[in-house]
Amino acid sequence: MTNGIYILANDVVFDHLVALLNSLEVNGAKDIPVCIIPYDDRLKKVRGEIAIRPNVTLFDNTDSIHFWEDFATQAWTSHAKAQKVWQAKGLKSVHCLTRHRKLCCFDGPFDKFVYFDADTLLMGCLDYIYQKLDRVDWVANDFQYKSDLNYVFDLSSDKLPHIFNIEQLPSHTFCTGLFASKKQIFNRENSVQLLDNLTSGEAEIMCLSASDQSLLNYLVARSKISFYNFAYSQPEQVTGNHWSSKFDVRDYVLYDKGRRLTYLHYMSISAAKINRLCAGEDVEIPYRDVFLHYRYLKSPETQPKLAPPNLLVCLQRNIKSWGLQKVNNVQFKLRNFWDR
Repeated sequence: MTNGIYILANDVVFDHLVALLNSLEVNGAKDIPVCIIPYDDRLKKVRGEIAIRPNVTLFDNTDSIHFWEDFATQAWTSHAKAQKVWQAKGLKSVHCLTRHRKLCCFDGPFDKFVYFDADTLLMGCLDYIYQKLDRVDWVANDFQYKSDLNYVFDLSSDKLPHIFNIEQLPSHTFCTGLFASKKQIFNRENSVQLLDNLTSGEAEIMCLSASDQSLLNYLVARSKISFYNFAYSQPEQVTGNHWSSKFDVRDYVLYDKGRRLTYLHYMSISAAKINRLCAGEDVEIPYRDVFLHYRYLKSPETQPKLAPPNLLVCLQRNIKSWGLQKVNNVQFKLRNFWDR
């Protein structure tokens, strides 16, 4: 039985990806094969990195990509509220459709896998997660359940309490930045009934803020597969993982009250900010030295010396920000006018 790791990435998050791959090599996953799922076709730098890493491959099953994108499209286009809100914002009919490509994990080469968003760093061994998959079908290790449930499901939906027990729902709520499961847990056969439920009205219980996360949470809870969240079941024995927490740093590894983290998640810190940092701009991000250590672990001589942006760059950004705000204000006023 093959254990593996999936990462969703493209050239936009290349700096994130290199840092993550380096952290995998030195923090307990050196011998675990990695498969990168393409977020889109911007892959020139990603392909170059794969070429120099014998343990890393690119997911190239286009049939799987098309299937799961179509699945997500049918689910979300049946969500009337989502269509109205996204259309009003000028967004596509499925917001961030390619994020749903993480569903391709179920068609890949690994029997058991851990999925990572690219904006994570491995800090510790994954053995305990793979071992848990011997007994359950889905494993998480995060504190999403402590957040507002509206970030995952729409609590205003009248259908929600008829589909799920709301009091028990937090025990099955998870962040999709890192999760673990098995090949074919979701497949062409069992997805038919799930999609039928969604398109028959159940899609309305999903929230809009993180479309892929809401859909995956729905699939896991609705299918009633066996589920285990270390952070929910053992909250006093596991560590945090979000950059906003206060951790101790020892030799570029993070510790939470003496316990070594499994991973650090840079969720909500934009790729643009990371890219500016790696281009040499003095950008503040949490645990910056830790991130830069892993990003340039194999090529420390290429790590840039950081300097603040020049006056012209600052001025251009302020003008762009002001212009965007102006456009948004005009669009808002126009919508209000025509909605009278």
